[in-house]
Amino acid sequence: MGFSSRRWQFDWRLLVFSGVFLPLLISLGVWQLNRAAEKTSLLETWNSESPGRDWQDVAAADGWQEGQPVTLTGWYRDETWLLDNRTRAGRAGYEVLTLFEPVSGPLVVINRGWVPAPASREQLPEVQTPEPLFTLQGRLAAYPEPPVLGAQEPDTPGWPRRVQALPESRVRALGSTPAPMIVHLADSQQPGAYQADRAPDVMGPQTHYGYAAQWFAMAVALTILTLVASYKKDSERPKAGADNDNDNG
Repeated sequence: MGFSSRRWQFDWRLLVFSGVFLPLLISLGVWQLNRAAEKTSLLETWNSESPGRDWQDVAAADGWQEGQPVTLTGWYRDETWLLDNRTRAGRAGYEVLTLFEPVSGPLVVINRGWVPAPASREQLPEVQTPEPLFTLQGRLAAYPEPPVLGAQEPDTPGWPRRVQALPESRVRALGSTPAPMIVHLADSQQPGAYQADRAPDVMGPQTHYGYAAQWFAMAVALTILTLVASYKKDSERPKAGADNDNDNG
């Protein structure tokens, strides 16, 4: 038996349910495709071998693009934050974030790389910050923002300061206007660098493609189930002739 022995039967509840969830599933699939394209572009930019743009040119052109190679000349300042809960090869540690003052252009936070944590939680690692004028190579990256439900702990006196996140607003609270992005040092050979070999912490585009395929598959399944459920067998519908016979009887 096929659809030839079935008839369409209107079910407004089923159609409303499908009408709500089908566009939602499709939009989620499209959103995952867009995210995959963004991650592909980011990884291509991060892995490119193009020379770094001058810091002043980036600021003047408002060319803040994550992964963009940059070159900046200036000096480190005293303000240093230790970004907590950063592990390498299973070992706990911190990422060293130091404010940098370029010769020209806005102040910027430099991610100088990873350092291991001391055995005692009460002790902070010793961080040495070089003082002369330097030229650094790095890549633009987003500020390490706090989690959605995370509370921002109060600042403690002195430097360095241990933090769970470093939003731009916290740097602005020092009375300066920093760049809208930070800079990851290009490698561990840069002046003032520690273990600065960290790749961009992003979900690969393949994962987003997989999520998109799942959302689209659910949309197809919902469409098929809606069509199948909307057709009823003729035997399930009362026949007019049978009703007349019963009335005559």
